[in-house]
Amino acid sequence: MSERIWPSGAATAIGSMPGTDPVEAAAVVFGELPDFPHLPELPARGVGADMLGRTAALLVDLAVDVVPSGYRVASRPGHEHRRAVDLLRWDLDAVQEVREKAGVTPPVFKVQLAGPWTLGAGIELPRGHRVLTDRGALRDFTSSLLDGLTEHVAEVQARTGAPVVVQFDEPSLPAVLAGGLSTPSGYGSVPAVPAPEARELLTTVIDGARRITDRPVILHCCAAKPPLGLLREAGADALAFDLAALDGASAAFLDEIGEVWDGGATLFLGAVPATVSGASPSLKDVGEPAFRLADRLGFNRSVLAERAVPTPACGLAGATPEWMRRALSLTRDLGKAFVEPPEGW
Repeated sequence: MSERIWPSGAATAIGSMPGTDPVEAAAVVFGELPDFPHLPELPARGVGADMLGRTAALLVDLAVDVVPSGYRVASRPGHEHRRAVDLLRWDLDAVQEVREKAGVTPPVFKVQLAGPWTLGAGIELPRGHRVLTDRGALRDFTSSLLDGLTEHVAEVQARTGAPVVVQFDEPSLPAVLAGGLSTPSGYGSVPAVPAPEARELLTTVIDGARRITDRPVILHCCAAKPPLGLLREAGADALAFDLAALDGASAAFLDEIGEVWDGGATLFLGAVPATVSGASPSLKDVGEPAFRLADRLGFNRSVLAERAVPTPACGLAGATPEWMRRALSLTRDLGKAFVEPPEGW
């Protein structure tokens, strides 16, 4: 299912935002990204508000606790797990409040959660090993995640009145594939997961999410070398990545992008910097890499309007509030530029 349900020229964000006020964050999202808003993540609130905590809050019949090294499987929901559940509920309350106050129903609404490999890499078993080192435990987490996603999507649809699309975040996937994750001692490495095995589990969650939503599924990886081909082979309808990955990119990586794009995938292009240290870039500054990519790969530039969505490069949790607003404004304007490029581009 590669058919988009968002309007041509729509823009969205990756997920995280600065600050701790969910109502303010929701108001910014609905104001700046009216055609493709998303559920904001506010990790500055601490434990339970980050990507892993947010995802753990969705698990059914599984719980996590917090230890010095991070999240760990628990026998029953404790204080930190309940806090993650509460934070998610407050975020949904904020989205509903802002939407009803504005009197709008968006064309589509996006939710984000950690994909199975990132979840399995970031949560520990009781003895300290990563969940992904126990394939049975990993399957249990994946099944629990899909059960929780079913309930989550139904609630989000009821609160927003909009069809829901799911974005799985897999920042740890390249390390999983390369054997780059450390063992509990810190002196060893978790063996690399073979690509066919990684692809099989991703297919399970992608197919599951698609059955739940009947909508396209997005896979996001903002690592330096995202495995786009593998993600597409796993069944992802859309692929989100940082356009900075193209800096010095090999011909093979460019060919990989061209193949998935030509094969019908929508690309969520991370064009707008997540943070800035100097002068704010112009719309043309952030837009040129996307247009240049289409040119380099031999596509008509209309592909940007048909099968591309601009986003910030990654999450905006590290941005200042001022830049966050400016970044989302640039992202929205770039979506319009994909449809009607300004003169001289």
